[in-house]
Amino acid sequence: MDKLKPKLFSVMKNYSGAQFAKDLVAGIIVAIIALPLSIALAIASGVGPEAGVYTAIVAGFLVAFFGGSRVQIAGPTAAFATIVAGIVARDGTEGLMVATIMAGLLLIVMGFCRFGNLLKYIPYTITTGFTAGIAVTLFIGQIKDFAGISYMHGEKPIETAEKIEALIANINTTNLQAVAIGALALAILIIWPKFFKKIPGSLIAVIVTAAIVKIFDLDVNTIGKAFQDIRTGLPVCTLNPSLFTVSMMRSQLMNAVTIALLAGIESLLSAVVADSMIGSKHRSNMELIAQGIGNIGSACFGGIPATGAIARTAANIKSGGRTPIAGMVHSIMLVLVVVFLMPLAKLIPMPCIAAILFQVAYNMSGWRNFVKLCKSSPKSDILVLVLTFGLTVIFDLVVAIEAGILLAAILFMKRMSDVTTVEGWKEVDDENDPDSITLRVIPEHTVVYEFSGPMFFAAAGKILQISFKEDTQVLVIRMRSVSAMDATAMHNLEQLYDDCVKRGIKIVLSHVNEQPLHVIRKAGFEEKIGKENFAPHIDDALKRAESLVSKKG
Repeated sequence: MDKLKPKLFSVMKNYSGAQFAKDLVAGIIVAIIALPLSIALAIASGVGPEAGVYTAIVAGFLVAFFGGSRVQIAGPTAAFATIVAGIVARDGTEGLMVATIMAGLLLIVMGFCRFGNLLKYIPYTITTGFTAGIAVTLFIGQIKDFAGISYMHGEKPIETAEKIEALIANINTTNLQAVAIGALALAILIIWPKFFKKIPGSLIAVIVTAAIVKIFDLDVNTIGKAFQDIRTGLPVCTLNPSLFTVSMMRSQLMNAVTIALLAGIESLLSAVVADSMIGSKHRSNMELIAQGIGNIGSACFGGIPATGAIARTAANIKSGGRTPIAGMVHSIMLVLVVVFLMPLAKLIPMPCIAAILFQVAYNMSGWRNFVKLCKSSPKSDILVLVLTFGLTVIFDLVVAIEAGILLAAILFMKRMSDVTTVEGWKEVDDENDPDSITLRVIPEHTVVYEFSGPMFFAAAGKILQISFKEDTQVLVIRMRSVSAMDATAMHNLEQLYDDCVKRGIKIVLSHVNEQPLHVIRKAGFEEKIGKENFAPHIDDALKRAESLVSKKG
């Protein structure tokens, strides 16, 4: 049973000074990585840059404290950027606050209801498809700032298609100086890590491009120009209880479900990856509860939705972090940045932010896995992958996940139906098969049918396809390969029984497994055909059939 106990309380029993030193260093390094990313992701989400840092501080600390993973680092992630931007554009920051807090409550409920294993019910093709789709939408959303394009006709595009139309309509406003700064930032992001791995390239790109724009007074948009009223200092509680009206909560319900679902999936994915790196095992239900607490805290202090960040979590592990203390140190370091260095964020060029997000989009796209799946997977899986990807780009994540899961479920049922068979025994010579029916004598006036595979609604119709000879007196149904049976299959079995009664045919069941037997007994079918007509083995069933034929004869 997955304990509802934070990992912090478990690891502190044997905590040492040496481990604290490692966690301290890891926390500082992760904070350096998280700073430019948090600012960039907040801007991509349509909110002020400080909101991203506040999210990393509050959610990062709460998730580390309450979380079910030893090393999870939480904060704003690229997966939420386009979703949050859409909510802010339609409903403002008030709507985002309500949706995030509702999502947090949903995550807490999911954790207490032991939904931590929900990840295994989401096919890999769907997670790959919508992750790649989010990466594409994020990339398209940053072209405007990277190229310094100005929307001259007052456009405020929300959907990806609208953004593409606006970019094409205003492409003549491209700022070559902005493109040059963006290209420089991108070059640093790509080349720097090849030679210097200790200091993140994003931090170097921010410092270098900001210095160039300031020194040469370039006509390039900066955070200070784009956001005039950046908040500085510690995050303060901005919760407004009056926002939580019935109409507001109803309007934000689907947004809350989207945020909760995505936060749960991404956090558990990140925790699974982290487990493989450190040889540990996270507590999935406690992690969901912690993500819920973290998102509620983030929203209350002016932040945006948060989740476990795979890249930052991996950086934490590689830097020596092995306990939640590293995540808490990362948050405390960001507090110091907010207090002393936040005003300097105004100097960061927007093309540099766009370049950072280009790299984030590339890394999260998983294009190699996407291509591999397209080359090696069954056509049905490719269809789910491409559909989920396309719907994420064209519409949104909610539509993509709903359609993807629905299609995957239908295709799964089709596959299960295809492998479920109802076949009559035929006389085939096979002396090498110890289970061959030629080694058994089938009594006269008896037909034997073998059911194989799960008998559920998509395959239950095959039961009614059983045919009889004119002299048939006994039907033997071998069910050793039937692992499960549902109500539709049971209903069809009862119809078969009624048909047999009319024909004067007795039914004998052989080797009925536990779950089908439970369904049969619950439906009262065992009393209908008689307990004596349930045989543990096919040989016993054939003997029973022979005795029934003899009695009739």
